[in-house]
Amino acid sequence: MPFNKVDYIWMSGKLVKWDEARIHILSHVVHYGSSVFEGGRCYKTPKGPAAFRNGDHVDRLFNSAKIYRMDIPFTKKEIYDAILETIAVNNLEACYIRPIVYRGYDSLGVDPRACPVEVSIAVWPWGKYLGPEAMENGVKVCVSSWRRCAPDTMPMFAKAGANYMSGQLIKLEALSRGYIEGIALDAYGNVSEGSGENVFMVYKGKLITPPFSASVLPGITRDSVMTLARDMGIEVVEQNIPREMLYCADEVFFTGSAAEVSPISHIDDIQIGEGRRGPITEKLQTKFFDIIEGRAEDKYGWLIYVPAKKSVPA
Repeated sequence: MPFNKVDYIWMSGKLVKWDEARIHILSHVVHYGSSVFEGGRCYKTPKGPAAFRNGDHVDRLFNSAKIYRMDIPFTKKEIYDAILETIAVNNLEACYIRPIVYRGYDSLGVDPRACPVEVSIAVWPWGKYLGPEAMENGVKVCVSSWRRCAPDTMPMFAKAGANYMSGQLIKLEALSRGYIEGIALDAYGNVSEGSGENVFMVYKGKLITPPFSASVLPGITRDSVMTLARDMGIEVVEQNIPREMLYCADEVFFTGSAAEVSPISHIDDIQIGEGRRGPITEKLQTKFFDIIEGRAEDKYGWLIYVPAKKSVPA
């Protein structure tokens, strides 16, 4: 999906015009994938634009950086405020949010310590990640031949740029086979996650999702859906899921900041349930969107309202 350009990107404390937001070709991140990042969303609500769980995204960004020994040269509060400022100066009612921390330009070599740690924040309008029709009809996916990394190889708990080389292999294989998305297994053959989404299944009335030990990202939308389900009286179970259990599920769906809550209709050409969005998925999806789009009470404090547009410094 091509970018819908906006006016400004925040780079290390300054607002830079979109087309002037550049880094050096010899920056460490270009050669060694040394970045951690976040993917969030801002939603249009009756009270104005609201960033979804902004503080939790910032916390995860700092945790990812900690794992990779990257000292972010800004406080959490500064990044939190900079995200809201970037949305405000671009005058957006709704958008995708991409903060990224990366090792910049100084020297090359696997040892990254001499390279400065830099931060940028970009926002832009972005529609439904798997297509608008997916929210009701569901998508056809496959189980990928590519496995997620074993726990002692690369830390999947961190949202790192390098992890998404694995995600690209999963996505590209799925697309080449005529599917919208792929689901990866972990190193032990159990269900892990999609190329950029967490996976849930409904089985005999229970909502089941793989545990963190299955090499899954600690998704913020994942956590939100689990919270909603428990409050709706649905039993939530984190357990290892064998591949074939997906085929026998009553419902399967993806969650993620980009994917939001997206049902799955078929896996490996096997119809899941009724072959479209199931009733529990629909209830969770409806409740989720009612809260984040301001139609229902936000008792969880998930919505962070964006302040009025500020003038851009000269």
